[in-house]
Amino acid sequence: MRPKRVSQTGVGDTAPIPMDILRNPFQVGFGVAVTGTVTYTIEHTFDDVQAKGFDPDTATWYPHPSAEDLSANVDGTYAFPVVAVRLSVTAGDGTARLSLIQAGH
Repeated sequence: MRPKRVSQTGVGDTAPIPMDILRNPFQVGFGVAVTGTVTYTIEHTFDDVQAKGFDPDTATWYPHPSAEDLSANVDGTYAFPVVAVRLSVTAGDGTARLSLIQAGH
């Protein structure tokens, strides 16, 4: 699988990146590269982001336990299934770029 990437400059949220919850094993590696000054959190949801009428503003988002309120580069993993992942920048005017790659068959 090719890496999926999204970027956020300044305060705001990226579009959700859907994951393949049927992959076995479900494993997702992620990395965030920061340029400038930002504070960000990687978030995931169990809501169906591909459902008609999905609204990311009313979905339930959970912070990744090791990627919350950060301001430097980070990498980590999701070892349990999540429906989608996004990057939320809460402060600063720099850019954070999230890269995800999912393993499994």
